[in-house]
Amino acid sequence: MDEQHDVIAVLETDHREVEQMFTELEQLAGENSKRVELLTEKVVIELVRHSVAEEEYLYPVVRQYVPDGDAIADEEIAEHAEAEQTMKQLEELEPADTMFWTALNQLMGQIRHHVREEENDLFPRLWQACSPEQLVELGEKVQQAKKTAPTRPHPAAPDTPPGNKLLAPGTGLVDRLRDALTGRGRP
Repeated sequence: MDEQHDVIAVLETDHREVEQMFTELEQLAGENSKRVELLTEKVVIELVRHSVAEEEYLYPVVRQYVPDGDAIADEEIAEHAEAEQTMKQLEELEPADTMFWTALNQLMGQIRHHVREEENDLFPRLWQACSPEQLVELGEKVQQAKKTAPTRPHPAAPDTPPGNKLLAPGTGLVDRLRDALTGRGRP
């Protein structure tokens, strides 16, 4: 098992890693390079894995323990769905396409907004509503889910339990096989 961290630390680490890739992409703005393509693939892979893990484990806990948890989880899932549509669009584009940078900038805006909401509102509420032991257990589940999660956007896939927990590992396996065969996400 990975080193124990509470779910907030796990997710904030993901946020920092994605932001680092966004910053690098912004520095490469307008370029039609293999580096841009690779970084975009990596961002999508990480965002999909992160989103699936949140949908499988974080949001059910939010619904159960956080005041107004249903409304918060519904909003977060809706934001994931919007970002997933943008990722799907981005997956079909190349850096040379005129819409590539527009879609990428849209995705960065969507994710940055989502991260701000989670870190400034949801995480403090979660911290108050759950015990440290619950947060560590949830962190372990999220880390485990990311290992088997899909790596490509699947906008039509279920985003709430039990459907997402049943389908995500199989879809993730197919995605990882496709990635291995195509070299997606690797230099």
